[in-house]
Amino acid sequence: MSHILFNDEFFAADHAIIKSSNRGFKFGDGLFESMRMCNGKLQFAEQHADRLRAGMKALKMEGYALLDEYFLRQKTTELLKKNKFNGNVRFRLTIYRDGEGLYTPQSNKAGYLLEAIPLEQAQYELNKKGLIIDVYDEITKSINKLANYKTSNALLYVMAGLFQKQHRLDEALILNQHGFLCESTISNVFVVYQKQIYTPALSEGCVAGVMRSVILQLAKTHDLPLIEAQINPEILNEAEEVFVTNASSGIRWVMGYGKKRYFNEVAKTLSAKLNALL
Repeated sequence: MSHILFNDEFFAADHAIIKSSNRGFKFGDGLFESMRMCNGKLQFAEQHADRLRAGMKALKMEGYALLDEYFLRQKTTELLKKNKFNGNVRFRLTIYRDGEGLYTPQSNKAGYLLEAIPLEQAQYELNKKGLIIDVYDEITKSINKLANYKTSNALLYVMAGLFQKQHRLDEALILNQHGFLCESTISNVFVVYQKQIYTPALSEGCVAGVMRSVILQLAKTHDLPLIEAQINPEILNEAEEVFVTNASSGIRWVMGYGKKRYFNEVAKTLSAKLNALL
C-alpha cells in the first residue's frame, strides 16, 4: 500500500485526511509543485524551492522561508523510503492555507500534502511518437501577478484538458487574454522558427516552469539562440519544430498541428543535454 505525507505524518494513500473546511478544497487557496527524482536525487531542488517560496509569498502565506531546498530533499526522501520505491519518482507537493474562514482567511499558516508516484525510467526520455496538438481558445488565461505560479485554481486547465480529450489530442495550447501563445495544458511551450527558438515571455502570463528555466539556461550555455517573446499562434503554421516541457517529463516534441508536421532535431539536442545534467 502506498503512502502520502500530510503535515509531517504518513497516511495510506486512500485514507481520508482532508476536512470539508480545508481552504484548498473549498477555494483553491494554495499552490503546488511537481518534481522528479532520478536515481534517488531530487532534480532541480533549488529551483523548485525558489519558485515555491515565491508563490507562497505572493499568496501571503506564512512560513515560506522554511520550505527551502533542504525541506524538499528531506521530505521527498522520507516518502520515498516509506513507500520502498526505487529512486525514480514523480512527486506532487500541494501547499494550502491552513485556516478556516470564508473568502477572508482566519489564518495565513500553511499546511502541505506530498504525494509520490513511482517511475520506471531513471532519466528523461524524449517521446518516440510526436504529440498531436491544437489551440484551445474557448477560455483564455488572464495576465496578472499570480499567472506565473502553479496555483490550485486550475479550472482553465481542466477545461483545456476536456477539450484535449474530446478532440483526441495529446496537448492543448492555451492563449492569454490578448490571444497570444501562453502555455499548454501541463507544460511550457517552445517554437523553433527559422532556426531560432522562441518561448512565451513570463509577461505573457505563462507559468514560470522549472524545466522552462532549465532549458533557457541550457540554450544559453550551449549558444543556442532562444528568445522570450510575445508569440502569435499563427507561427504554428510556419514553424519547423514545436516542443513542450515540464519538470516531470522533461522535453516532449510535437509532431502535428492540424495538417502541419514538425521535425524534432532541436528537441533531441536539448533532451540529450538535459540528461547530461543528471
